[in-house]
Amino acid sequence: MSNSGMTFQQISQIRNQLRCLGAQPAHEQRILRLWSQAKPQNSGSRPLESFMPLALRKALPQLSENLSNLLRLQSSHPAEDGSVRWLLALQDGQTVETVGLPRDGVCVSSQVGCAVGCLFCMTGKEGLIRQVGSAEIVAQVAFARLHRPVKKVVFMGMGEPAHNLDNVMEAIEVLGTVGNIGHKSLVFSTVGDARVFEKLPLGLVKPALALSLHSTRADLRAELLPRAPKLSPEELVEAAEIYAQQTGYPIQYQWTLLQGVNDTDEEIEGIVRLLKGKYALMNMIPYNTIEDLPFKRPSWERAAEIARTLHKLGILTKLRNSAGQDVEGGCGQLRARHLQPPIETAVHFAKAKPATFL
Repeated sequence: MSNSGMTFQQISQIRNQLRCLGAQPAHEQRILRLWSQAKPQNSGSRPLESFMPLALRKALPQLSENLSNLLRLQSSHPAEDGSVRWLLALQDGQTVETVGLPRDGVCVSSQVGCAVGCLFCMTGKEGLIRQVGSAEIVAQVAFARLHRPVKKVVFMGMGEPAHNLDNVMEAIEVLGTVGNIGHKSLVFSTVGDARVFEKLPLGLVKPALALSLHSTRADLRAELLPRAPKLSPEELVEAAEIYAQQTGYPIQYQWTLLQGVNDTDEEIEGIVRLLKGKYALMNMIPYNTIEDLPFKRPSWERAAEIARTLHKLGILTKLRNSAGQDVEGGCGQLRARHLQPPIETAVHFAKAKPATFL
């Protein structure tokens, strides 16, 4: 392959190309480190000719250009809370959402679309379009670092990371070794796939785990997350607790608060039953309202009451506001607005099944 023809979606493709150019492991790591940290490839006090093969030096400008062209900015949406949502176009024209979070975090997407089909999420309405390659995942972090500091990376954007496990783990390894991100500051979010609990402990970099729970009722959770693995909430918490003990990181349980659906006293009792005594943190996130979906955001007062109640009952709970409320930036909304006409599936559900959650 000629230098001008170098295109990458995977970290392994980058490594293979570098080896073809005579790169040694130290050269590979240096190039990946500078790229993932959004630094120029000629950074450093030592001249490149003092330690890098000639063929590799000659290829560096084109390599840098190809890496920077893995994605391009489609639109930017800063919010009042200090976050910014970027719609990024990949080389094939597909788009993903990446979010710069307050306090030096970035939320990345691991798939274009999603197969889980969570009823309250816009991303899943179009199904899975394609996987995002490991290089494209790291490129989202490098892009964010051009605009703001990044000390934490959460895999909570578009897609289910467990359904793209090899690419996500490859990206995590780069970010956690040469990318200057602490291992516990890499947060792998999942609806709960058994492969996660099998493979994450085997990785060179073991990320923190966030488990999207959303209900302690197996029947309601199956309805809200129709294509999630059929593991009960009890089974998920049991498997997650083993991972927490293996890594020494608490499990971050994610709970999108939906008015009249999972903000009930029954659910509070269920959370206490499942998580009491566990190495766990409950993240309560009031729903980021989406006009076309039949769910509502509970009042902040009700959300705060739930968090206080759980605290009193011994469950460490944080009440978090979903980033980008004022720019209507819920996961998948930017992409959905970019793709016209709007997706109609959610409207059909609103008309056909509103009483299911009463």
